[in-house]
Amino acid sequence: MTLRFYPACIERADPGFSVFFPDLPGCVSAGPTVEAAAVNAAEALGMHLEGMAEDGMAAPPPSPIDAPLPDWLEEVTPDVVARVLIPAELPGRAVRANITLDEGLMSRLDAAATSEGMSRSGYIAAAVRERLRREREVA
Repeated sequence: MTLRFYPACIERADPGFSVFFPDLPGCVSAGPTVEAAAVNAAEALGMHLEGMAEDGMAAPPPSPIDAPLPDWLEEVTPDVVARVLIPAELPGRAVRANITLDEGLMSRLDAAATSEGMSRSGYIAAAVRERLRREREVA
């Protein structure tokens, strides 16, 4: 995976703070404090980039942290309190894997994936990402 740092703007919200990414319209997050908003932004960024990859879209290159915001964005976000760089690992190329699972577990996996509108592989990948995220939080 390739590590990139995307600039994010943190602004006051009611309550707390919201975050948006000038390079990635629609990728937003929030938190009760600036620190929490930045942490939540990292998760939102990762999910956004994964979604783009799943849709076959390439992630845009990050702009410099000090790049001026577009005029239209300056008008709608007057209360930016911080600009920070948020790290994200770009999803890599999919690799085929052969796994063996108990028949009952496989059946439950397929049912869960179907109910979420996901493929078996996508569901397993999401579960592994979630498990790794929780392990990072504990460490």
